[in-house]
Amino acid sequence: MAAEEHKLAIFRGLLKFRSNQQKIWGVLIFLSIVTTIEVALGIIKPEILMGSFLRMKFLNWIFIILTIVKAYYIAWDFMHIRDERGGLKNAIVLPLVILIPYLAFILLLEADYIFDVMDMGFVAWNF
Repeated sequence: MAAEEHKLAIFRGLLKFRSNQQKIWGVLIFLSIVTTIEVALGIIKPEILMGSFLRMKFLNWIFIILTIVKAYYIAWDFMHIRDERGGLKNAIVLPLVILIPYLAFILLLEADYIFDVMDMGFVAWNF
């Protein structure tokens, strides 16, 4: 019976709750804080984060990382993947671990190519 109960801890056991309702509120507050940070950074756009890393601004990297963190906690807690057996977890998570970086790579590579073509003047910026 104890093995079938929902796990009432988040952040790898650092924060524990007494009930599922408290845990839902805790995860909701965490996701709200991450979203607030994203919105605040999008509005303020600090100059220190406008430097580039791999031809993309640090601010954009922060947005990508925070979005992946939010997606992880939404799937892990609200979709109850944490309660599934190891095989099903791997069947859901491993393709995403491979697919998301692959799609991000394609997106960044194609966007970089389009920028270079437009920047060199081969095609006009008339979208």
